[in-house]
Amino acid sequence: MINSIKQEQARKLQELQSQLSQCNNALENSEELLEFATRSLDIKEAEEFSKAARQIKDRVTMASAFRLSLKPKVSDNMTHLMVDFSQERQMLQTLKFLPVPKAPEIDPIECLVADNSVTVAWKMPEEDNKIDHFMLEYRKTNFDGLPRVKDERCWETIDNIKGTEYTLSGLKFDSKYMNFRVRACNKAVAGEYSDPVTLETKALNFSLDNSSSHLNLRVEDTCVEWDPTGGKGQENKIKGKENKGRSGTPSPKRTSVGSRPPAIRGSRDRFTGESYTVLGDTAIESGQHYWEVKAQKECKSYSVGVAYKTLGKFDQLGKTNTSWCIHVNNWLQNTFAAKHNNKVKALDITVPERIGVFCDFDGGQLSFYDANSKQLLYSFKTKFTQPVLPGFMVWCGGLSLSTGMQVPSAVRTLQKSENGMTGSASSLNIVTQ
Repeated sequence: MINSIKQEQARKLQELQSQLSQCNNALENSEELLEFATRSLDIKEAEEFSKAARQIKDRVTMASAFRLSLKPKVSDNMTHLMVDFSQERQMLQTLKFLPVPKAPEIDPIECLVADNSVTVAWKMPEEDNKIDHFMLEYRKTNFDGLPRVKDERCWETIDNIKGTEYTLSGLKFDSKYMNFRVRACNKAVAGEYSDPVTLETKALNFSLDNSSSHLNLRVEDTCVEWDPTGGKGQENKIKGKENKGRSGTPSPKRTSVGSRPPAIRGSRDRFTGESYTVLGDTAIESGQHYWEVKAQKECKSYSVGVAYKTLGKFDQLGKTNTSWCIHVNNWLQNTFAAKHNNKVKALDITVPERIGVFCDFDGGQLSFYDANSKQLLYSFKTKFTQPVLPGFMVWCGGLSLSTGMQVPSAVRTLQKSENGMTGSASSLNIVTQ
């Protein structure tokens, strides 16, 4: 269309230019006639003047300038360039556009939070066979109810969901809640989001408390490793400072780094001696909780369990009435046992790759599982009279923790069928006051 208009413009300009050139030539040719007419005015004889007048008349009649039209020959009419859109108009009128999908409705009753997974289910307010897929968005939050605009995390999106439910698995439940919203999409457009729904995803999150760890342990959040040189140089340096200017008798009260107050047995001071222990930084005061532990392959000895805050700094897990654990020994001879109050129950079970720890504070139960198969390894039945802390002992090796985990469904099922007390375990089921 643009090319056609440009060609039409060029044609008309050329035609106008040609018409203008003809007019210019005609006017130039008329100049001689005008000069002749001017000279004729000076003729005195009547006969000569009449003759000149007839010549002027004949030349004027025959002059091209007097035969030219000053009206442009070209027209501004462009109707011959108009496009016929009738066929396209008819096609557009027959088109049927897809409507914007309505917002889905999330059904909280059908949603499931279990095994560190969240299943979100929704439905459409009315049947829509034009829906192609759904988009699910979620984000973690510590606020119950509707999402808050300020200080909220960004939405994460899962696209191209064909069904009306979706399961997010392998999550770390490090927030109390999660917000969810979903919208439907057809081939043309995405609809509005559903009303957001908040689901509780609370789980026990804790790290290792470096302030309580033995000097020979290197602690980083959820990992602990044995370090045989970790405290020797520092202990000698501190002892030298404490005994400077004093008698030769060393002070037994300070064995930790820094200016810490004197330790009282039973306090939560840094562990020392052969108590290669570190505690968690979060106390359990109620509810059911679960975490998992994995030992390094070369680890020669380790213990996993819980203890009261009053566990003494020289105390080892399982050797007091304030701690419960299972102990793995790979040094000289391999042993696997449950320990409490310095009593030992040997376990004739293969040590699993990962150990799951289930603590039911209100129910007074501490159970250990094969984290992969969920096979019950051992269960203590007691009555916790104080808040407990996750406890770990490591010698020549290391442990890594997985926290922020909900109690697995398989463990909950086992807990319902198990009373937590068997004949083989009864010797260690002691109520601690």
